[in-house]
Amino acid sequence: MTNSSIITLDEKSLQNNVAFLKKKMGSKVQISAVVKANAYGHGIEQIVPLFEKHGITHYSVFSYSEAIRVYNVLSERHPIMIMGWISDKDMADVIKKGIGFFVFNNERLEVAISNAKKLKLKANIHLEAETGMNRSGLNTEELNTAISIIKLNAEFIHVEGFCTHLAGAESISNHPRIVRQLKKYQKMFSILKANDITPTYRHVANSAASFVYPKARMDLVRIGIMLYGFWSSIEVFIQYFNNKQDRMDPLRRILSWNSQIMSIQEIKMGEFVSYGISYLAQTDIKTAIIPIGYSQGYSRSLSNRGLVLIHGQLCNVIGVVNMNMVIADITNLPDAEVGDEVVIIGKQDSLEIKVSAFSDISNQLNYEVLAHLSEKIKRVVKN
Repeated sequence: MTNSSIITLDEKSLQNNVAFLKKKMGSKVQISAVVKANAYGHGIEQIVPLFEKHGITHYSVFSYSEAIRVYNVLSERHPIMIMGWISDKDMADVIKKGIGFFVFNNERLEVAISNAKKLKLKANIHLEAETGMNRSGLNTEELNTAISIIKLNAEFIHVEGFCTHLAGAESISNHPRIVRQLKKYQKMFSILKANDITPTYRHVANSAASFVYPKARMDLVRIGIMLYGFWSSIEVFIQYFNNKQDRMDPLRRILSWNSQIMSIQEIKMGEFVSYGISYLAQTDIKTAIIPIGYSQGYSRSLSNRGLVLIHGQLCNVIGVVNMNMVIADITNLPDAEVGDEVVIIGKQDSLEIKVSAFSDISNQLNYEVLAHLSEKIKRVVKN
């Protein structure tokens, strides 16, 4: 292994997830693959061509820079939607390339129209409604203002979507709030209709809402975490399996992360390991140095708590996680050698370390663990 660690993406698992979600959503609902945060750590440049190969024809990102990365790796022109950040100076390029984007305030709408007029092109906008998330979006008054602006500049605006973001559809505790949001969305949508504005896509649902609130699927669903093989929450997982005979998880993890033993050390009883005094050897032990650390996304919160797989056995991570190294206790592996495979996420023999194991130990969400995986780690695709 030339690199200190490698992330491997399993194409068959991805194909399985896409097929399952397409079947579940039905032929009338467009799936937009959410590939923000470097495709949830999987790598935009590696994962987008795979999604495209297996029938995904719409992509959602957070920022202009992510949109350009997606744009550059697609083999055909498919819709790309920016849900967040675009600087004013990049707006012209967004419009020129036909990339859609959220309009969550009227200042952005004015910037879009100004650039569209100069280019003599239409801007593809998604009007974002503020329905109760209280994060970003147009309230009713602002929506009415936006409608007036759009009507005055109809030749430069294509209302591609009308959307909102639901505040935590993955938890039953948020149910009353979500119901209020959906009612508010419909009320605001009726204002659009009354003004003869018909968006191509009505969209409100993420992965969780797509399963928990089937009526929220509408024309398009923005699916992220589930495409990568993870359930949004244990509640969504349980709800899906209610009244089902087959209890096999239909989703498969795409990502695994491997490294190797860099060095082996013998530590005497009474010696401290790594920085500080958080780990004291109670007996003579043998340790393996592994060349990954918090700079690659292996959280410091896993110090003295993490696990790795070596020779098909779980080994404890001991001492403080370093910037570029972790130390594992391999006392029970007498045959371990420098260069042996270390599994950080994934399977080895009959055992597996899941991303959820990280989140259970560190109080991080699956999303957070994945998003922290460094873009510098080499990513390869396994067919």
